[in-house]
Amino acid sequence: MTRHADIAAEIPRLRRYARALTGNATHADDLVQDTLERALGNWSLWRPGNLRAWLFSIMHNLFVNQVRSLRMVDFPGDEALPELPTRATQGDALELRDLARSISQLPAEQREALLLVGLEDLSYADAAKILGVPVGTVMSRLSRGRERLRALLAGGELAETHLKVIK
Repeated sequence: MTRHADIAAEIPRLRRYARALTGNATHADDLVQDTLERALGNWSLWRPGNLRAWLFSIMHNLFVNQVRSLRMVDFPGDEALPELPTRATQGDALELRDLARSISQLPAEQREALLLVGLEDLSYADAAKILGVPVGTVMSRLSRGRERLRALLAGGELAETHLKVIK
């Protein structure tokens, strides 16, 4: 048999697999067409062996690439789309105000660590360099700051714990 005959013999299996992948006859036919085009165009890359496995690999890779690029998605007209509920945004300004107020109530060292790592997205090491403290200190301040911020935002107040300094 010739390469065209060998490949043609696999078309029913390719169509069946394509239909299973796409769930749509039209997209399946397009996927088979793309697979056959790629296989014939790259025939020199095929090494004698399992032709079906090679073709299915090509098809699978094409399908994955098409899904990634959203080529396989059908978008109905706007009239067919259901109206999706949207989140109410009236409280956003109040939530931001509460967050800013709670952050301002944090001790300065906790606030600095929280803003550098959480808001500015710096690593612990970079925050430690900026603050001039060890990395472990930044981690500790950040942990305590997050805990206190959670309590403040929840409406509670953490009891101040005072550590006794031993000299």
